[in-house]
Amino acid sequence: MRIGELAERTGVSVRSLRYYEDKGMLAAARSSGGQREYPEVAVDRVHRIQEMFAAGLTSDTIADLLPCIHDEDGTPNAAATPFLVRKLTEERARIDRALRDLHSTCEVLDGVIRAAGGEAPPPEFHRAEDSTTRK
Repeated sequence: MRIGELAERTGVSVRSLRYYEDKGMLAAARSSGGQREYPEVAVDRVHRIQEMFAAGLTSDTIADLLPCIHDEDGTPNAAATPFLVRKLTEERARIDRALRDLHSTCEVLDGVIRAAGGEAPPPEFHRAEDSTTRK
């Protein structure tokens, strides 16, 4: 598929897709006319990249991580190095801290909502706490 179709199917700008390619996170073949041609799996790859950006990972960390996961489902493969494991463990700890901070902020907001006579949000709004406290 061409870059415009990939952009449309993923909701990511053409400019971002070019950036991903420049950073080594996404690969495209070239047609005889020089146009980028992406395989179908590129849609999954772009979704993975977006998920990782949303989690706060940098493009360099994402570029290091992508060879260690399967594009289709995000499951790990055996390509991780000890350095990458250390780096990702640090990232995971950072994300856990951010989730705890967000949960604390939610509790403050819930208190203000109740104090103002509003109804507290339903429990499903607090699922982030479950992922950080379950071990």
